[in-house]
Amino acid sequence: MIDEKLISIRPMMESDTPILERILNEPEVQLYYPMSNSKEVSDALRVWNFYMRQGSVFTIEVGKQPAGLAVVYVSSYEKLKRQALFAIVIGKEYRGQGLGSKLLAHIIDKAKNEFGIKLLHLEMYEGNPAKSLYERFGFKHYATHERFLKEANGTYKAKIMMELKL
Repeated sequence: MIDEKLISIRPMMESDTPILERILNEPEVQLYYPMSNSKEVSDALRVWNFYMRQGSVFTIEVGKQPAGLAVVYVSSYEKLKRQALFAIVIGKEYRGQGLGSKLLAHIIDKAKNEFGIKLLHLEMYEGNPAKSLYERFGFKHYATHERFLKEANGTYKAKIMMELKL
């Protein structure tokens, strides 16, 4: 485990974009995210940067080095502001060391206390090893969309949807 004193979480900055791009291009990340090429990663970066400007993207650092990021898709539509989707990515060299848990706890707190979110939800693809993390935090499975994601080899993965009432 990483020494707690070395870990910090802060709002994402523009200078974090290359780190986010590197993480989103990792083959292990692309197994569980819908993007599969540089154009799609560029599209995702534009979305994350939009939410960064809204103040709802966070960077977790280890010794001042960005190790992962999380985005809370806070809606600009008044009728949708009570709920939000989120996503977390952790760089491969930092996985399995508790950073995802720290980042998830941070975004739950921000969602509830800063953004006024009442329902936080996520979408992930079957086989994602982070499912147990979300279950530990109390997220409940509420739907499965079978054969949602078509891989390049022609196989399909289901999309699993989970939520947490705040």
